[in-house]
Amino acid sequence: MDIQIPNLRHLRVFLAVCELKSITRASERIYLSQPAITQAIAKLEKQLETHLFERHSDGMYPTESGILWQKRVTRSLNYLRDSTLELLREPALKDTLSANVLAQISTTQLKALVAVCDVQNFSIASRNLGVSQSSVHRAARDLEKLLGIALFDKTNTGINATDAAKTLTKAAKLAFNELRQGIYEIHALQFKDVSTISLGSMPLARTTILPKSILRFGDQHPDVNVKVIEGPYPDLLHHLRHGDIDIVLGALRYPAPADDVIQEELWNPPLSIICRADHPLLSLESISAHDLAKFAWVVPAEGTPTRTAFKEIFEQADCPQPSRIVESSSQILIRELLLGSDRLTLISKHQMEREVELGLLKILSYPLEHTRRPIGLCVRKNWLPTITQSHFLSVLREVCDQFR
Repeated sequence: MDIQIPNLRHLRVFLAVCELKSITRASERIYLSQPAITQAIAKLEKQLETHLFERHSDGMYPTESGILWQKRVTRSLNYLRDSTLELLREPALKDTLSANVLAQISTTQLKALVAVCDVQNFSIASRNLGVSQSSVHRAARDLEKLLGIALFDKTNTGINATDAAKTLTKAAKLAFNELRQGIYEIHALQFKDVSTISLGSMPLARTTILPKSILRFGDQHPDVNVKVIEGPYPDLLHHLRHGDIDIVLGALRYPAPADDVIQEELWNPPLSIICRADHPLLSLESISAHDLAKFAWVVPAEGTPTRTAFKEIFEQADCPQPSRIVESSSQILIRELLLGSDRLTLISKHQMEREVELGLLKILSYPLEHTRRPIGLCVRKNWLPTITQSHFLSVLREVCDQFR
């Protein structure tokens, strides 16, 4: 479902009416005519397909949908307010300037900023937005002029987003995400929950926890979409902190990787050494680290928890590490390399569960209890999940309990 981000000016009008409970008083506060305010509210209600206010003799009060929307809009505009406060240069004028600047920033300007920052190219950004390149240029330059801050630097190869642009882009993405959350909540309130749950998943979760969770969740929420993003942990963390996804599921990092995220442990399985079904090591009664070092391996990249555990196997035995290594976290590539050679890999047995059940691969008997890795959730610290998202988290927890 394609979610259209509402006009920021309409959102400010909506909050003013919520606070003052009167179009007349809101008109005086924000210097807009009463017809303009009435029209802005009508456009919002049409876009959201719901009534936001109930008209009473003593004023206008938000409906149940209006209360949900007020909460999300407030959180959304707070992201933008905090970002402009950070960017404006004169500390003594921050409070005054931020209010004036924030009132003039448009949805179009922020969409252009996000699109350009994501691809570092005006031409590609314009194609992604489906508008002319001149429109994107104009929106970005108007925003620069409004803030009095350079957002893009020209280089020999194109443009680079400045630190200010990156700061505001992150705030805009989080603000837009908050509005999408609000739209999902309003739709769910109207018994037409067609929201999307966006999450990033690491390899172990993709082969065990996630498939079972999605199937169970889908039985109860057949119209809710689940969008799974795959990639290296640093990329997933970046997407999480910028509001592109709301959950990262996989191996946890200690200490927590950033101040603005929190982690929740769900499961801590040990690693296993996996090989093909007729591997020479399977004939040994007892296997040592020196035996393992004689063979080629497939292991993930440096800096990952599994690679650290791989090194510890040989360090603890005062044994040189194997020198013939293929670095990969691709389960498909690992499986094919194991099936076609005497290579070994260090991985959770749950990731190769199907191949082991079919007898294609075997688990070597080697003590690895010390390699238990905490698997769980990583979310933004100030994230406020919808009821649907909260239910999905509950299903994840229930599925993980079955693996303990």
